[in-house]
Amino acid sequence: MSSAVLAAGALCWRVTAKGRLKVLLVFRTQHRDVSLPKGKVDKGETLPETAVREIAEETGLVVRLGPPLGVIEYTLSDGRDKQVYYWSAEVSPEARANSTFVSNDEIESLHWVTVRKARKRMSYRHDRDLLDRFVELHEQGRARTFALVALRHGKAVAPQDWDGPDATRPLLARGEKQAISVAPGVAAFGPARLLSSTAARCLATIAPTARLTGLDVTESPEISQDAYTGRGDSVARVVGEVLDAGASTVLCSHGPVLPQILRSAADATGGAGAAGLSRAAALSTGEFAVLHIPAERPETGIVAVEVHSPTV
Repeated sequence: MSSAVLAAGALCWRVTAKGRLKVLLVFRTQHRDVSLPKGKVDKGETLPETAVREIAEETGLVVRLGPPLGVIEYTLSDGRDKQVYYWSAEVSPEARANSTFVSNDEIESLHWVTVRKARKRMSYRHDRDLLDRFVELHEQGRARTFALVALRHGKAVAPQDWDGPDATRPLLARGEKQAISVAPGVAAFGPARLLSSTAARCLATIAPTARLTGLDVTESPEISQDAYTGRGDSVARVVGEVLDAGASTVLCSHGPVLPQILRSAADATGGAGAAGLSRAAALSTGEFAVLHIPAERPETGIVAVEVHSPTV
């Protein structure tokens, strides 16, 4: 049996100056249908990377991903299964103004419409289901979010094979490839700040993300393995500062510290919506977890938790 075809996309949305919620539909040139923008995963891509790339290619919009909305599964005409992963993505006025879209042989036109009109125009039931999930979030005041991205360092030289201090252990070649692999996926969530343990393996892991986003890396000794304690008070303070700032932030750290980062975020947001934290707390090297925190009402709890792995 052949493996499933993977694809990713997003429900793009905005609120007008008059306070009206509108979503973006695409009219596909060859299929002659109305749907949400999406596309197939290219070799070596993570799913979030694919979603952002496809939105840019199909609509000319540069977006950052918000909460995931679910996975649509169906069978292609050749018998293969297809899985399409969707996120929400708020489109800023700047992104709309800078859109490079022109009608082409894939997408004929774009349409910003109200939710009511979207339901009528969408060609597929599964798109309407995704729309309903998004509308529920929006009505709860939980559609606009910022991301706390917890990134575990890539595969490093083993302690028994290293003569120097633990904090100086470098990445292996595999770890370097992992760091490069996940950087576009991390960047898809629009980080505004990068924090890292002072350990060499963490700084090397977050470096490709820094290059891609153009952000500086702030070293945070509190989230290093050298500073690890069972209580995790200093980790909680760092997480508290991140949540108070309300801006998407990446924290690159270690296996023992990451569960404290995630638990601190859950506790600080009321503990609700923390499903998926157990998987997120058990990241393998090079993996990253994304916690979506409601920007307007963070006390209502985490909106969603997702985990992504390197493709190498």
